[in-house]
Amino acid sequence: MQVLTFLGLLLVLVWCCRRQLMNPRCHGFYRFFAFAGILWLLVRGLPLWHERLFSWHQAMATVLLALSAYFLISGLYRLRQDGGRRSEEQPDENFAFENTARLVTSGIYRYVRHPMYTSLLFLCWGVYLKDITASGLLVALGVSVALLLTARVEERENRHFFGHDYELYRHRSRLFIPFLL
Repeated sequence: MQVLTFLGLLLVLVWCCRRQLMNPRCHGFYRFFAFAGILWLLVRGLPLWHERLFSWHQAMATVLLALSAYFLISGLYRLRQDGGRRSEEQPDENFAFENTARLVTSGIYRYVRHPMYTSLLFLCWGVYLKDITASGLLVALGVSVALLLTARVEERENRHFFGHDYELYRHRSRLFIPFLL
């Protein structure tokens, strides 16, 4: 049943990301694989989410899932408040909220350049900790690599669109984790 659920949801994900999958040079191409890996971890681990609630890995999972929500909400909020909407040069592969007219460097973006990828990273590892398996570890590592590739490609796109301002911003912020990475 889990395999059928995963395959059905994967088809929906493929449909939603079809434009990104047609262009391996856009950041959305790599992000798709992160989404797919997280989807696999979720479908596989969801039945076990409420087992051993007071174990160390459940506590860590809860912390990571809460951090994931925080990074997602604050990242989206800042994009909406400060980013504006691009009227020209909008890549077809991007989701609408990604096409900002201005470089966002306030709020969570003051510390990290990709808070929504950080959110996905925390989500991935939080879900993995709900059901620790060798195959889950491989998928979580694969998701982490896919998110790193996604961010690297998006960095190139942002340098192209925002120019020198983005280079300055890169030097005073972190890729994913404030003060660390």
